[in-house]
Parts: sequence; structure tokens; C-alpha cells
Amino acid sequence: MEPTIVIAICLIVFVVGIAIGFIIRKMVAEAKIGSAKKEAESIIEDARKTIENEKREMLLQAKEEIHKNRVELDKEMKERRNEMQRLERRVLQKEEGLDKKTESLEEKEEALSKKSKEVDILKEELKVKLDKQLLELERIAGMTAEEAKQTLVQNIEHEVKLETALMIKNMEQSAKEEANKKAQSIIATAIQKCAAEQVAEHTVSVVALPNDEMKGRIIGREGRNIKTLETLTGIDLIIDDTPEAVILSGFDPVRREIAKIALEKLVLDGRIHPTRIEEMVEKAKAEVEESMREAGESASFEVGVHGLHPDIIRLLGKLKYRTSYGQNVLIHSIEVAHLAGMMASELGVDPDMAKRAGLLHDIGKAVDQEMEGSHVQIGVDILKKYKECDEILNAVEAHHEDVEPKTITAVLIQAADSISAARPGARKETLEAYIKRIEKIEEITTSFKGVDRSFAIQAGREVRIIVNPEDISDAEMTLLARDIAKKIESDVNYPGQIKVNIVRETRAVDYAK
Repeated sequence: MEPTIVIAICLIVFVVGIAIGFIIRKMVAEAKIGSAKKEAESIIEDARKTIENEKREMLLQAKEEIHKNRVELDKEMKERRNEMQRLERRVLQKEEGLDKKTESLEEKEEALSKKSKEVDILKEELKVKLDKQLLELERIAGMTAEEAKQTLVQNIEHEVKLETALMIKNMEQSAKEEANKKAQSIIATAIQKCAAEQVAEHTVSVVALPNDEMKGRIIGREGRNIKTLETLTGIDLIIDDTPEAVILSGFDPVRREIAKIALEKLVLDGRIHPTRIEEMVEKAKAEVEESMREAGESASFEVGVHGLHPDIIRLLGKLKYRTSYGQNVLIHSIEVAHLAGMMASELGVDPDMAKRAGLLHDIGKAVDQEMEGSHVQIGVDILKKYKECDEILNAVEAHHEDVEPKTITAVLIQAADSISAARPGARKETLEAYIKRIEKIEEITTSFKGVDRSFAIQAGREVRIIVNPEDISDAEMTLLARDIAKKIESDVNYPGQIKVNIVRETRAVDYAK
């Protein structure tokens, strides 16, 4: 056979095979599709039956739930109806009870009204009888009702005053005993631990000379040397018959110290003329300035107060040359600082704050002769300038009771200042001031009613008062002592404290014949 025919036959067989395969696959696919349709229809039918069954079950459950709820609701409604009926019965019962009570109250009101009228009638009758009795009592007693009332009030006032005086006396006695024990213990401990020397006040200084010929050289030609020295220092030089000595007189201790040092240097050097005097005065000023700084540092170190401004240190050192009633102010300030610190420790208060306030409390005295105002106000202004705290400022301002103390530290400074200034030998005062104070105390005490005589004793630290026993009772003595003490506090300036001692004496005298 020819190849062309063979190829054609092969092509035909191939095409026929493909067609037959396609037909077979189509038949198989149709058979699968038919089977799948039947299966799907079967599944759908089963699902429809299942849904129907569930739907019927849910309807049955819903009907049962509705029935159950209806039964419970009927039951609840029935219970509520029963409750309402029960409440209605109770309300009816209460209304019946209220009606009965209202009727009873009306009856009682009528009865009370009748009794009230009877009481009013009885009051009128009683008033008439009381008026008659009052008139009869006034006739018998010989005084009116107002006079009797006034007498009664006076008697009651007198009794109350006596009872008050006794009560005050007992309370004060108890409080004083307890406070005195504690205060004495604290103050005694503080004083025992503190000891300070006393420096007497002087207004003159003496410079020793090697011989009397030196006096002429100090005076100089036509007195130019002595005039220069007095002009530069502000101190008077007294050159008299005192052998080998020159007296320097002046109230400013700093200037007097400068003059003394300068004159001693001039005498030692031997060259005395105006130019040399100026040099020595300048050197003396520098030495005194350095001495003041060292004294201030020493005082702050001794007390244990640190962090002070250098200007404050200098002012403290200047107090070395300042005295008050003969007491050196720097030594006094150190003593006050020690006393305040020890008392603060005993009381559980900050001792460092108390020491600082005690050391600075008289700082104003360093410049009070150069500025206007009291040393208290000057000191407060200085400490404000150098940013001291409010507690220190109040302690300084209150230490002479110019203002009210706001802290325990301020009270301690008052106490320490009084202890340091008032103890024997600490201060001196002029005879004139002393006599005036004594006279003022006696004048105040004799101005009170019932006082017969009064005597200021113990250098004015105690006033002994003799009262008339007919005018002042034992109980009234307590009130009188209190009033006199308050009057002395307000009208007299004095260091320390003054004891008011009242004596009431009753004597009975008879004679045996």
C-alpha cells in the first residue's frame, strides 16, 4: 500500500478513536452527574425533613414556655391581689384606730382646756396672795423687794468671790508647785553648767609711762601732740600729778581702746609727733578691728554657732567693748546662749536654734550708740538684712517683751536673759534709778484698797505688804497679790522678778488684873 493511504487510514482511525473516547467520557460524566443530582436531592430532602422536625420541636417548646409563663404570671397576679387586699384591710383598721384616737384627743383637749382655765383662775388668786404676802414681808423687813434682791445679790457675789479666790489659790498653788519643781530643776542644771566671768564697767583707762618726762613729750609744743591724739581718737587725755601715768577718759570703749593702744605704741617707740601719732592711731584701729573679729569668732566657736555672716561676727566682737549696767555684753550674750541651749536640751527643743538666738539677742547694742532706735529693733533690722530665720527674729524681738513670743525658743531667751542679768553681781545700776524704782513699787502697792503699809526689801526684789484684817480676808489676799503683781509688771521696768508678799495679822489683846 502506498504510504499516503496508510497515513490517511491512521488519521481516520485516530479521529474515530478520539470521537469514541469523547463519547464514552461524555456518557460516564452524564452518569456521574445523574448520580450526584440524585444524591443532592436526597440530602436536600433529608435537610428539609430535619428542619421540619426541629421547627415542630421549637414550636412545641415555645408553646410549653408560654404556658409555663402564663401559669407563673397568673400565680403572681393572684399573690399581688391577695397582698393588696391585705393592705387595704390594714389601712381600714388604721383609719378606724385614728378615728378613735382623734375622738380621744378631742375629749382630752376639752378636759385640758377646762383645767387650763382653772389654773389661770388659781394663778390669779395666787398672784393676789403673793402680792399681799410681799407687802406684808416688806412691812415686816423694813425694805423693798428691790432692796432685798440687791442685798441677796451682793451676798451671793461676795460668796462667789471668796470661793473663786480659794479655787484660784488652790489651783495656783498646785500649778506653781509642779511648775516650780520642773523649772527649778531645769534652771539649776543650766546655771550649774554655766559659769561666766564678770567685767566691771569703766569709763577711764590708764597708760603707764616710763617716767614723768614723757608727759611733756605727749603734750608736745603748744599742746599739738595731745590735741592731735584727742582729735583722732575722740578721747580726753588727762595728764595730772599722777606719777608715771596718763588717764584716758571717754564713754566709747572702742575709741578708748584705740587711744590706749596708740599711746602705748608711741611711748614705746619714743617718737611722738602729729604724723607719727596718725600712723599709730591707724595701726591701733586695725589692731582693734582684728581683735573684734577674733573675739566674735571665738564667741561663736565657744557657743557652737556656725554659718554666721562675717559682718555679724564683727558686730559680735564689738560687743566685747560694750557694757550694760556694768555687765560685759559679749560675755552676757555667750552666757545667755549657753543657758538657753541647756534649757532647750532639757525641754527637747532644738538647742542649736536656742544658742544662735541667745548669742544674737543683743547684737543691736553693738551699734545702738550710732543709730536711732532701741537695741532690740536695731538688732532685728540687722538680722533681717543678713537673712536670719523668723524664729531667731522673734526671739530677738521678744526678749524684752516688746512683742509676744511665738516659739518656745523666744521664751527660753527671755528666761536666759533674765537669769544672766538678774543674778547677784551681774549688773549694777545708778543709785538714782534704784531709788526711783523702789519708790514706784511702794507707791503702786499702797494705792490698793485695804493696804496699810508696804516695804520694798532685798534691793527691790521683794515687796512686803501689810493689809488691814478688817478690809481684806484670807481668801481675798490671793486676789490682791495677783492684782498688785500685774500692776507692777505693767508699770515698772526691773530686772528679774519681784516677789509680792502680803501679811495679814489679827491680834487680840487683854489684860489680867
